[in-house]
Amino acid sequence: MMLRLVSLAIVAIAAMFGALLVGGTPISAHAIASALLHPRESSDIAIIVWQLRLPRVCDVAFVGAVLAVSGALLQGLLRNPLVDPYLTGVSAGAAAAIAIALLCGVAAVATPAIGFGAGLATAVLVAALARRGGGLDPQRLILAGVSLSAFFSAIVALAIVSAQSSNYASAIIAWLAGSPAGRTWHDVALCVPYAVLAAALVVPAVPALNALRIGEAQARSVGVNVERVQWLVLASAALFAACSVELAGMIGFVGLIVPHAGRRIVGSDTRLLLPASALIGITLCVIADAVCRTVAAPAEIPLGILLAFIGVPVFLWLFLRGRYAR
Repeated sequence: MMLRLVSLAIVAIAAMFGALLVGGTPISAHAIASALLHPRESSDIAIIVWQLRLPRVCDVAFVGAVLAVSGALLQGLLRNPLVDPYLTGVSAGAAAAIAIALLCGVAAVATPAIGFGAGLATAVLVAALARRGGGLDPQRLILAGVSLSAFFSAIVALAIVSAQSSNYASAIIAWLAGSPAGRTWHDVALCVPYAVLAAALVVPAVPALNALRIGEAQARSVGVNVERVQWLVLASAALFAACSVELAGMIGFVGLIVPHAGRRIVGSDTRLLLPASALIGITLCVIADAVCRTVAAPAEIPLGILLAFIGVPVFLWLFLRGRYAR
């Protein structure tokens, strides 16, 4: 299995390097490699690589990783293979808060904290609505998440309508379509601490997620504190999803389809599934973003739109396969 993880890592690195070749200015692979090895050079190629292309590639890779891990965590927690971060309402809550912040002209440096705070608040609200007895009811959690997603989507639509008379409408619409265009190293750096916090929260819960695969009662019988694990995983998934929303807007289906691919490659062991999902998410999003930048050049297709075209058929296939397999 470790060999498979190494292979996934090599593929992800190759995809990221290949994405650096994509752009309005043709640059050879040798020139890209030379610029990467000599970051202090002041040549035009080094500037293009280090200030334009590499930040975007790293941004998209970061988004793919956190969305995939968030989806894998939620699917494991709820024991439902058709769950992704958007079904829990967390992404929609973060998006609504950031859209309102943009409309109000809040400084860009403050939007990450607003998005993460709203994402966590939404997760707490969804969990409160889903509580039954001493724990979280998976079905109630999904229903609460879907309901809140619809509510927050209405808030986002209202923000867009209100922004028509300002200069923020186009920015909000482009961001909601799922576009990482214009992101810099500073944007990525603002989100890294939250992702590190999310990882720190979930690491102690990883072994317990394996036990939860066989059911809550069985997990309790082997000493798992199910309620603690549920809260840790939900908080971690919320932070990861908020990272994605802050960096690239609304990008769906990565958290849904990538964990399925990860389970096919490394199995269902959470200790292997999480890194495998992160690597597959990086590869998928980096390649998709490269396609977005080339298929309609010099214009760009928003990443969220392309991934929706990919994700919807995959979702329907997974749903129908599960339905008729019963």
